[in-house]
Amino acid sequence: MAKIGIKDIAAKAGVSIATVSHAFRNPGRVSEQTRRKVLAAADEVGYAPNRLARSLRTARSGCIVAIIPDVADNHNSGIIKAIEKTAHARGYSVLLGDTQGSPQREREFAAMARSGQADGIILMSHRMPFRIGEGQLDIDELPPLVNGCEFAGYDELPMVGIDDFTAAVDAANHLIDLGHKDIALVTGDMATTSSRRRLDGFSRAMADAGIEINDRLVVYGEYTLGGGEAAARSLLMEKQRPSAILCFSDEIALGCMAVLRERGFDVPGDISVIGFDNIPFARYVAPPLTTIAQPAADIGTTCAALLLDLIDGKRPDKMRHVMPHELLVRESTAPVFDGRRT
Repeated sequence: MAKIGIKDIAAKAGVSIATVSHAFRNPGRVSEQTRRKVLAAADEVGYAPNRLARSLRTARSGCIVAIIPDVADNHNSGIIKAIEKTAHARGYSVLLGDTQGSPQREREFAAMARSGQADGIILMSHRMPFRIGEGQLDIDELPPLVNGCEFAGYDELPMVGIDDFTAAVDAANHLIDLGHKDIALVTGDMATTSSRRRLDGFSRAMADAGIEINDRLVVYGEYTLGGGEAAARSLLMEKQRPSAILCFSDEIALGCMAVLRERGFDVPGDISVIGFDNIPFARYVAPPLTTIAQPAADIGTTCAALLLDLIDGKRPDKMRHVMPHELLVRESTAPVFDGRRT
């Protein structure tokens, strides 16, 4: 009698081989209805599910891959440390995929999970590194994958991060409550979901306060020190100088503050500055930076725990894990001063 295998189960259930694999190895990737269909088909063809699960488990690499836009970024480094700590505690190694924002490198690192070099992916990007639909992969054929901080657009994938919209509302309202109306905005990469959500939150807070946004005070930049420096130089050239600058990252804010200091402007006497992330350096600069704190360690721990549970076949209790943010008021923001230097 011919040996019964995974192809027979797939044919009997009318699903792909990858779907059968997920039904046993990673049930969180398929619906409960599909999983029951696969189990029933396995029973009908005489293939014990636990035997298939055992054979799949023995093929694990013991590694996961974390796809990160920039491993040197201060915010990302805190997430990476937590991912590695959680993974190592459960017997896994972490392969760091530093993509420098390259879609091609994202796909190359993601392919490691498809080829068996890694058992799952933590994706810190808004781009899906696999081609989904239209004759390509189905969502339930992907390797175990958790989206961290950004949103790749698939509700079927677990996602971990703060509520960027509400966080930006809180940051803007802090400045508005201090009497600021001429508020400049320096964004990060607008291709990312986090930047777009923060822009929406800023716009909502300004509209609710009845303050019209001055488009000349909105600078679309990068999440870097250099991006902050360039933005500040541009803003200081405007005839209507801002009384406050809301930055989409602490590194942007620190770059802005360096230029303001270089040009002889006092922070916060002339211009208040607020950042995002609460990187380690934020409280040590002069003046200490007011910022929106993201719980980097909790984000990394949750991403890793969710992924390892998926690899073990445990279905998440929910797909969207919204982590708490906190407005940390330090000394870089103050009430607007009408007699500030022009």
